[in-house]
Amino acid sequence: MIEAIPLILFATVCLLLMLGYPVALTLGGTALIFAAIGSATGHFDMAFLEALPNRLYGTMTNQTLIAVPLFILMGVMLEKAKLAEDLLDSMSRLFGRLPGGLGIAVIVVGMLLAASTGIVGATVVTMGLMSLPTMLKRGYSPALASGTICATGTLGQIIPPSIALVLLGDILSNAYQQAQLNMGIFTPDTVSIGELFVGAIIPGLALVVLYIVYLLFIARIKPELAPASDDLEAITTGQLLKSLLPPVLLIVLVLGSILKGAATPTEAAGVGAIGATVLALVRRQLNLERLRQVMRNTTEVTAMVFMILIGAAIFSLVFRGFGGEEMVTEVFESLPGGVFGATLLVMLVIFLLGFILDFIEITFVVVPIVAPVLLAMGLDPVWLGIMIAINLQTSFLTPPFGFALFYLRGVAPESVATGHIYKGVIPFIGIQLAMMAVLALWPEMATWLPEQLF
Repeated sequence: MIEAIPLILFATVCLLLMLGYPVALTLGGTALIFAAIGSATGHFDMAFLEALPNRLYGTMTNQTLIAVPLFILMGVMLEKAKLAEDLLDSMSRLFGRLPGGLGIAVIVVGMLLAASTGIVGATVVTMGLMSLPTMLKRGYSPALASGTICATGTLGQIIPPSIALVLLGDILSNAYQQAQLNMGIFTPDTVSIGELFVGAIIPGLALVVLYIVYLLFIARIKPELAPASDDLEAITTGQLLKSLLPPVLLIVLVLGSILKGAATPTEAAGVGAIGATVLALVRRQLNLERLRQVMRNTTEVTAMVFMILIGAAIFSLVFRGFGGEEMVTEVFESLPGGVFGATLLVMLVIFLLGFILDFIEITFVVVPIVAPVLLAMGLDPVWLGIMIAINLQTSFLTPPFGFALFYLRGVAPESVATGHIYKGVIPFIGIQLAMMAVLALWPEMATWLPEQLF
């Protein structure tokens, strides 16, 4: 019974989160209650919690995590600048006359928004409000329109610069060093967020291309599901550049500075935040009241992330104090199939947890538990991070619990049934599962570019 306490602790946290209790308080509070009971019964050494102040100080002084509020500020500022509306109008006029062209426009704009905001909910809601009514009006199938928007919205998990990749990168960096120390390597290698960003570029762009190919295929075999819009006004080169150039330049500045080694991800996030603010000023979308809203939203999201991080730190210490890390190692080593079996189990658990937990909770709670063991078994940290990101992206799309489906359901018109949304995402789920299979068979898809640049 004593050996099962880590499992009971983990299950209790998941149950309480499903009941809707605040994440940060659930993580920290549940762990402290278990620690108190364990200490009273002689099964937990409170000395484990003495490491908490050092953990929190390490979080406060972590230069990498400064990128989180800066990227959030960049995304919120671009949202307030009404960038998406102009982009969607331009892309619709550029592609709309093709069969499936409006869907392609949504995918391209969603990709740019994902690279700008890095937040799944924001992209799905924005695209749902702006593009879904237009697609339905132009004769698109409700299922195809819904599926396209949901799938495009989840690109925020994998297209850099992504908040998910920033947080994953920090956790995996610590896990990689811990794994090497456990293996007796006292001069451990490191993995950076920049490497994770670079590793995500090829898989992320490949997903975008596959989405577009699927839309073109559907438009060809069933043109009534994605008809061309012949009445759209043609767009001039000047108009296209005016709407497309600012966000593309901003993304190139942020990613380019990281790829060239001219800036760390944190410094690049500062460039992005300033660039987004300048863009909002140039577009005359920024006044004092809107600036207050941006700062308030940024502070709220940042505070939520760091509160969860504190709760996760307490949970991690208590879980380790009850022998959870050793239990996970034993389970993985006893699985048939070795590294493959362990990786498959972790991916399945993360996929299922993606139904009930947000990516932040999974990153802070699950990844620190399983990543050191998997990395000690020889997995590449960049490959593992990209696989987790795409796995969560797929989980957020999967009926009946996917977060992206709930986000779209909240803003979709009544004419779009929940069944339409569920039906529409199935092909895109298949595309993402295929991408994970390709990554599993060909890890170089994620690791080749970082190796060349770093």
